[in-house]
Amino acid sequence: MAQTNCSQVTEFVLLGLTDKQALKMPLFLAFLFIYIFTVVGNLGLILVIRTDVRLHTPMYFFLSNLAFVDFCYSSVITPKMLGNFLYQQNIISFRACAAQLGCFLAFMTAECLLLASMAYDRYVAICNPLLYMVVMSPAICVQLVAAPYSYSFLVALFHATLTFRLCYCRSNVINHFYCDDMPLLRLACSDTRSKQLWIFVCAGVMFFSSLLIVLVSYVLIVSAILRMRSAEGRRKAFSTCGSHMLAVTIFYGTLIFMYLQPSSTHSLDTDKAASEVQRPVGGSSQASCACEISK
Repeated sequence: MAQTNCSQVTEFVLLGLTDKQALKMPLFLAFLFIYIFTVVGNLGLILVIRTDVRLHTPMYFFLSNLAFVDFCYSSVITPKMLGNFLYQQNIISFRACAAQLGCFLAFMTAECLLLASMAYDRYVAICNPLLYMVVMSPAICVQLVAAPYSYSFLVALFHATLTFRLCYCRSNVINHFYCDDMPLLRLACSDTRSKQLWIFVCAGVMFFSSLLIVLVSYVLIVSAILRMRSAEGRRKAFSTCGSHMLAVTIFYGTLIFMYLQPSSTHSLDTDKAASEVQRPVGGSSQASCACEISK
């Protein structure tokens, strides 16, 4: 992916969600409320889990890490997006754009893999309850969280480096409300086929391998639940997994829609809508998940 001689841009302009002035203030207030709700919900969840000794269990350890990742994931994107509603031109520097893309990819990947770790945790809890505290020892829990963090950092660094080694000489206007791979590749003068291939391969391997873990875990969980004799036991078992499955469905579905569709049919406008569906889900789903699990 050699870089051609050209005058490199030093800053980008983010178009945002809409150019209609009448919609900007209502959208600003709506997304500000969603962001505050997400921040308060996630940080409050972490605080409750850390301060209540009864919640120092593997299940809530994963939930607190998922809440932390979701808080970071939202905070990487939302403040700049909110600024787009208030300013005539939302400008972001070249380095800030690279940092935003790297952080976004890191937290998105970490959240994806943490959902798989939580599915495994629920599988052990429901299918092997007598061995739960042995299998899900503190050391294993730390490894199931450290591995997603480490992998997501390396993947984000790799993709951000590839993206910002490209030459941007056509335009500096990004048709999105944050710095993302697909809209940035539309602006590149360099050959982007290698980068697009890496996106497809890495996204495909990560999404489908983690999704396979989730699906296999829940097939075994549902099978174990249906064998339970107690109706109350079945209800409680299903309630511990319902919110997690909702978050998994929306999160994975949106990512597959955004990153694994052919470039010939890829629409940046639909990506913007899909991103907004995905982002607010984390905080609310985790709060409801905590409520359901604690029953």
